[in-house]
Amino acid sequence: MTVARRLLSEGFRAFFFAALAFAVVSMLAWLLWLAAPVLGETAPFLPFGEEPVLWHAHEMVFGYGSAALGGFLLTAVPSWTGTPAARMGFIGFAAALWLGGRLAVWLAPLLPPPAVALAALAFLPVVMARVADQLRRRPKPQNVAFLFFLVLAWLADLRVQIAWMQGEDAHAGLLAGLLTLGAMIAVIGGRVTPAFTRNAMKRAGEAEARWPVSLRAADLAAIFATTAAALLTLLGSEGALTAGLLCLAGLAQLLRLMRWRLGFALGQPILWSLHLGMAALGLGLLALGLSGFGLMPEGAAVHVLGIGAVGGMTLAVMSRAILGHTGRGLVAPGPVALAYALLPLAALTRAGAEWAGAGLYLALLVGAALLWVAAFAATLAALWPAISGPRADAGAAPPPQGIRP
Repeated sequence: MTVARRLLSEGFRAFFFAALAFAVVSMLAWLLWLAAPVLGETAPFLPFGEEPVLWHAHEMVFGYGSAALGGFLLTAVPSWTGTPAARMGFIGFAAALWLGGRLAVWLAPLLPPPAVALAALAFLPVVMARVADQLRRRPKPQNVAFLFFLVLAWLADLRVQIAWMQGEDAHAGLLAGLLTLGAMIAVIGGRVTPAFTRNAMKRAGEAEARWPVSLRAADLAAIFATTAAALLTLLGSEGALTAGLLCLAGLAQLLRLMRWRLGFALGQPILWSLHLGMAALGLGLLALGLSGFGLMPEGAAVHVLGIGAVGGMTLAVMSRAILGHTGRGLVAPGPVALAYALLPLAALTRAGAEWAGAGLYLALLVGAALLWVAAFAATLAALWPAISGPRADAGAAPPPQGIRP
């Protein structure tokens, strides 16, 4: 089997590869634009031209984020529902739509705005239709909820595209998209982080009394408050109510984390990466809420949420799934473990730029971008044999700690 056919043979191979590669390529493009003033250039070689900041924000949320989300759902939903996984033709078609969206947004100054919007918005409905068809076979409410999140993410991008076509501010759509990713992480991370930690503790012979405990009230508060804040932001309401919901969501998430036995996970990067991503989610949501009350810069909060939570948690889940679904041991290779640590450092560096003076601001932006590139490049290099090669266990079924509900 050729590498191309292997990549298109399973959803996680195609879209986790796309997410990892795009994380590197898109951030290198952003670095080139950041370096342009130093180099004395106006970056004419970057076709996204007039609004590179908006391009960067959009592509991190709806480019990288949608690829990671697509890979997760195309892998997880078949295991949730007992339905066949997507075939190569569907994966290839969906991947082409995703790539077409990225090219259209990159070349936006050269294309008619409606064509850009159509291309950018084409990918998620196809994933939605596939997921809906599978979930109707076994429609558990906790899984059907992901259709709502997909619709919310698509509407957020639609709001961005309409704002761009009308020459208006796209802030609400971009932030709603980021918060929608945060809400999905609150759900997925709230399932897998305590579950995987519990399983590891059970294998290690730890007493049941020491296993992670989920607090239902905190779970519901974190999920519903984040989701409500995303919906209110999409509707253009970014006032005190939204800020209060974000503060509630962040505090609830941090309370959840306190009961998930981080101390046990510290010796295993494949576990502590999940805890670290969920901690960044809580801190990012709380910081974003505080920014709504004027108590801290929004830019710092957005990047703790975007880099630390979305970047960190997706990297943790993708790397674990790649290892598990290719028959490899659930032990993070050294470069991947290093990447887990680099992302929170990148988040802190980028957040710190909001408080730095003019002389340090650009340096910290560049530093954060380089840390991001290093993390994803190291992960892609370390996991490429697993992504592009055959299963290590010659066709045995995926282990129970692949992507599960």
